[in-house]
Amino acid sequence: MVMAAFSYAVEDGIGRFAFERPEARNALTYEMYEGVRDVCREVPTDGSVRVLVITGSGGSFAAGTDMALFRSFATPEDAWAYEERMEAVFQAIERCPVPTIAAIDGACTGGGATIAAACDLRLATRRLKFGVPIARTLGNCLSAANLARLVRVLGAVRARDLLLTARLVEAEEAAAIGLVREVVEDADTLAARALELAGELATHAPLTMRATKEGLRRLETADTIDDRDLVAGCYTSADFKEGIEAFLAKRRPVWRGR
Repeated sequence: MVMAAFSYAVEDGIGRFAFERPEARNALTYEMYEGVRDVCREVPTDGSVRVLVITGSGGSFAAGTDMALFRSFATPEDAWAYEERMEAVFQAIERCPVPTIAAIDGACTGGGATIAAACDLRLATRRLKFGVPIARTLGNCLSAANLARLVRVLGAVRARDLLLTARLVEAEEAAAIGLVREVVEDADTLAARALELAGELATHAPLTMRATKEGLRRLETADTIDDRDLVAGCYTSADFKEGIEAFLAKRRPVWRGR
């Protein structure tokens, strides 16, 4: 079925969720975020869905949040509400009762990178561009929870490098550092390989996989910090407004540190 700018279908026990906004490189609207959130929350545990594959159409996985959504931000409450809304999405993916596979072709940036990081396994094509280049684009910041997600998949040293340099990881490096488990040539091969891997997982013991996922999640999220001042400071800044307008106007932002 097609709903908004995403699709979801189940065949042979494998759920396939796809972002379907290729004209915008699958820039994520709230409806798209909440679509994947709801699918992950509502996956049945009766065996009818054994694995979930998340992908994007048209040569991109997801190019982050649609920048137009940020234009109305003016207060700390706007920033906190946005991050809380996003956290519900990423937690739903992490808590999905079946294994999740991110099948990544092309751009996987910003919120798209966080979605991929929240998945259990990642495959990619040679077109992969993974990262969160907000230090040179928008001037906002990642929540502490999302920093932790990147640290879990990249390691602290690489996460720090990636965020401070605002660079993008390409396929060869992604495979070398374990960000993705496999790199394939093209989108067709990616789709076939994702279904092959999903089919393999679908034969494994569901309760074992569910307990493994939940046990690892609890270990990884044992510590929390208060980051509300950091989130509010970036999202309510003049630099963030400048980043949005510069991005939409396709020009370089002029950062002023306030």
